[in-house]
Amino acid sequence: MILITGGTGFIGSHTVVEFITIGLDVIIIDNLYNSSQVIIDRIYEITGTKPIFVKGDIRDKAFLISIFEQYPIEMVIHFAALKAVGESVLKPLEYYDNNVSGTLNLLNVMYDRGIKKFVFSSSATVYGNPHEIPITENCPIGTPINPYGQSKVIIEKILQDLSFADKEWSIAILRYFNPIGAHESGLIGELPNGIPNNLLPYITKVASGKLPKLSVFGNDYNTKDGTGVRDYIHVVDLANGHLKAYDYIKDKNGCYVWNLGTGKGYSVLEIIKAFETASKQKVPFQIKSKRAGDIDECWADCAKAQKELNWQAKRDIYTMMVDSWRWQCNQSK
Repeated sequence: MILITGGTGFIGSHTVVEFITIGLDVIIIDNLYNSSQVIIDRIYEITGTKPIFVKGDIRDKAFLISIFEQYPIEMVIHFAALKAVGESVLKPLEYYDNNVSGTLNLLNVMYDRGIKKFVFSSSATVYGNPHEIPITENCPIGTPINPYGQSKVIIEKILQDLSFADKEWSIAILRYFNPIGAHESGLIGELPNGIPNNLLPYITKVASGKLPKLSVFGNDYNTKDGTGVRDYIHVVDLANGHLKAYDYIKDKNGCYVWNLGTGKGYSVLEIIKAFETASKQKVPFQIKSKRAGDIDECWADCAKAQKELNWQAKRDIYTMMVDSWRWQCNQSK
C-alpha cells in the first residue's frame, strides 16, 4: 500500500489517479487546508476505485503513528506542504513549521516502523537564482530567495543525510517546475481556497468572470518581454513522473534527484496569449510591482529523468490551457 500525503491537493490527486490506474492500493492523508474532500469522489469517478482517505495533519505525530499501525504501508509519496512563494515571505514560521517539522514527524514515524521508501515533492525553487539556464540537477542549491524554497532545501538535506547514515533508505527527490493543466476528464484540477497564488488558476478565474483582472507582477525582468519566464509542465505528466520514480527506487537503495519539467520557458504574457487562444476568452490584466521572492527566469534540463527514468513531458502548452479551462468551466456548473 502507498501512503500519499496531501493526496487531495492539485498534484497529489492526479498522482493518486495514476497510481490507482496501474492497480496500486492507495491511502490518502490530508488536512484539507487548501483542498476539498470532494476530490475523493472525483477520483472514484475517474478510476472506479475510491482510495482510503483519513483527514489529519502531518504535524500530529500521534495521528501519523495511528495510520502506520492501521495500514500495511510500504512507501510514502510526500506532497503535504504549504506552497505559495509570496505567502512564505510573509509567513516564514508557518512554512518552516508545516513543511519542515511536518516532514520530520513523518520520517521519524517511518523510521520507527522500518518503512524506508520515500518520494519527496521538491521544487525548482531550491536552485534560487540559477547559475545557469537550463537548470540541471548539478546546479548548486541552498540559496533560495524565499522561505518556501528554503524549506524544500532543508528537507532535501535531511533526506540526503538520512540516506548517507542509513543505507537501507530508498529516496527519490523530484524537483518540479511549474505544474498547470488538469485531468482531461475535467473532474480534478487546481482548486485553491480564496484568491489563487498561482498564475493559471488566477487566469481561469478572470476568464470566467470570478475575478476582475489579472495582476502581472513586474514587466522589467531581464527576459524577452520583461515578464517572468517559467517552465510550465502539465500536472498529468508530473504525476507520471512519480510513477516512474516509484518504479525506480522500489528495488534500489540510495537517494536520487531528478528535475521534472518540459525544458521550455514561457513568459507570463506568452501564457496569457496561449490561454486566450485555447479558450477564446479575453484575459484583462494590469502590471503591478514585482513580488518579493520571484526570480527572472528558469526552465529545466530534464535529460537525467529521460535517461534514468525513461520519462519526459508529453503534453504541450495548448493542451495545458485547454485542460485548465475545461476544469474551470466545470466548476461553474
